Amino acid sequence: MELITLTEVDSTNNYSKKKLEIFSDRTVVRALRQTSGKGRLNRRWVDLGGENLFFSIILKPSDKFCDVYANLTQYMSVVLSKLLEEYGLMPQIKWPNDVLIDGKKIAGILSETVMQGANFKGLILGVGINLNAELKDVSAIPDKIITALNLELSKKIDADEFLNKLLDKFFSKYDEFLEKGFEFIKSDYIKRACFLDKEVCVQLINETKHGIAKSVNKSGELILEDNGKEFSLTIGDIL
Repeated sequence: MELITLTEVDSTNNYSKKKLEIFSDRTVVRALRQTSGKGRLNRRWVDLGGENLFFSIILKPSDKFCDVYANLTQYMSVVLSKLLEEYGLMPQIKWPNDVLIDGKKIAGILSETVMQGANFKGLILGVGINLNAELKDVSAIPDKIITALNLELSKKIDADEFLNKLLDKFFSKYDEFLEKGFEFIKSDYIKRACFLDKEVCVQLINETKHGIAKSVNKSGELILEDNGKEFSLTIGDIL
């Protein structure tokens, strides 16, 4: 694994996509400042300062896209949750991959697949984690309830140490996850899920769906029940 640290960039995901051909598998690109951080469904990830984490992992596991790659964000959400538990917290996961503390978002995860025609060139796993922030700054963000690790623990967090621990955890089981798929993490994911058996609204790309979140299937899809009918959602965000 190689770690590249940039002083400033528009987005670590954008930068990684532009340099994809020259970067090797398992390269990690970290920025101390992002000017246009990306979130899921074209949302913006707010930069709360250089003592937080914004990074992308470049992954080139094969020459062909495999279905399990779509679950890498969920794998990261479980890995991150386990690390936060080592800090004494009780994180929750909101489908598909948001990590929360007491209902407040502390991290966002975004995966982007790069194809060249029918050829799979690689995958970029972008992660933003709030580690050190002022209460006034997180409170000022509109339409979002967020937190940072330092606010939960009442102490400053060493971002370098946190990143090293997270990457060690991620890659320690990464190959096994690719081999076994979502089933490998399903019990850990479900144990931390905060949305099951609740009425939810799910934002899809061009519409919203309402219903009861009944389960998460073996592929990591959300099973929603509406008026007695069940259907599965592959992509979306619970609002």
